[in-house]
Amino acid sequence: MAEDGADGGVSIMTLRGRLTLLAVTVAAAPLALGACTFDRRQGNEARAAVPELTVTPAEGARDVPISGEVGTQVKHGRVTAVRITDDKGGTVAAEPREDGSGWVPSKTLQPKRTYTAEVTATGDRGKTVTHKTTFTTQSKSSKPAITSTLYFDGNRTYGTAMPVTVAFDPPIPKEARVDVQRRLFVKTDPPQPGAWSWVSDGSQVYYRAPDFWRPGTTISVRSALEGLPIGKENVGDADRRSTSKIGRQVELEIDSATKQMSVIRDGKLLRKLPVSLGKPGTPTSSGKMVIMEKHEITTFDTRGSADPYVVDVEDAQRLTWGGEFIHGAPWSEGDQGYTNVSHGCTNLSAVNADWLMGVTQVGDLVTIKGTEVTLDEGNGWTAWNVSWDEFAKGSALPVPPGLRPTPSQAPDPGAVAGGSPEPTPSASGG
Repeated sequence: MAEDGADGGVSIMTLRGRLTLLAVTVAAAPLALGACTFDRRQGNEARAAVPELTVTPAEGARDVPISGEVGTQVKHGRVTAVRITDDKGGTVAAEPREDGSGWVPSKTLQPKRTYTAEVTATGDRGKTVTHKTTFTTQSKSSKPAITSTLYFDGNRTYGTAMPVTVAFDPPIPKEARVDVQRRLFVKTDPPQPGAWSWVSDGSQVYYRAPDFWRPGTTISVRSALEGLPIGKENVGDADRRSTSKIGRQVELEIDSATKQMSVIRDGKLLRKLPVSLGKPGTPTSSGKMVIMEKHEITTFDTRGSADPYVVDVEDAQRLTWGGEFIHGAPWSEGDQGYTNVSHGCTNLSAVNADWLMGVTQVGDLVTIKGTEVTLDEGNGWTAWNVSWDEFAKGSALPVPPGLRPTPSQAPDPGAVAGGSPEPTPSASGG
């Protein structure tokens, strides 16, 4: 790394102030020439050749959250090197933000430890400035942690409609969503940029691209929330990572008018299956939803409801938090294709439900239409139940205006690929 300074008569001007300053700025003093023929344009070029670098936390800062990162701002140049070390001389790995505004440690910092960051910026003409800042993290927080759940397991194959979902208990208030969203990271290979969008009550946030994921895409996720101050009363609970892939394209289209399910793979109809949906007293939701989990066998327990029952069901695929599933229902096979008799689920014959389990995987898009009620926001992973424009409005941070769906894409392609996130089956079923 370069020493502080530049060529010839250029000197480094260090801004000194109180320890409460939020940043330290290193800049270049103007080049002073004694000749009467001094060219102002040359002086301007010399000043512009040396970068002006701002780094946070400030030198000597204390009580920095363990979620702390090294912030960098540069004028007339770019950051070319960052080295972070702890008070034992160990190197702290860090990853740059895409917008260049900072470096985020790859692991949460430790409480009551001292760290030093050395940042070098290089100007357009090759001149460099290096700044060091040393700061100390706070003690382990005694504030209650908000529980976060990342619904994107690692080493899986998901469907092309799979949203990256983080759920929160209690929900995140509006004023804290910017800080939380800035600590949620998604990388795709090959690149396919997307955006985050919050459910209005703050209980979930989804990440998706304007179009469905391309088959074969690798998605890496980090939810770096451990120790993050969330409002005045809470902190984040954990730092989680996972990487998975996207498989082939499958979608299910279910029409209450015809009592038929169309199973489409890679744009081709595989089969039409007769179904029975929810009866008028317990209707199935209409809307675009995503298969959330799959069970070869599970138990529906609705004791405490207006229509209590306990029943074991096979080949069950969850669509909503409220307990709507696709599943085998041999007891309603005579009604399938003709009459809606379920408690809100999509009933299939035992044979068809078993076949479908071999075709679908978590992350497939399921579109249901023609029923008496519509899908509620947040009842499941409802990221596709709104237009892209509506989805983008749910972001706590600006969404690039050029990030839009591809006009030529078919309106409802689907998804496939596997994996099973871990929502607890609190099913009502039917």
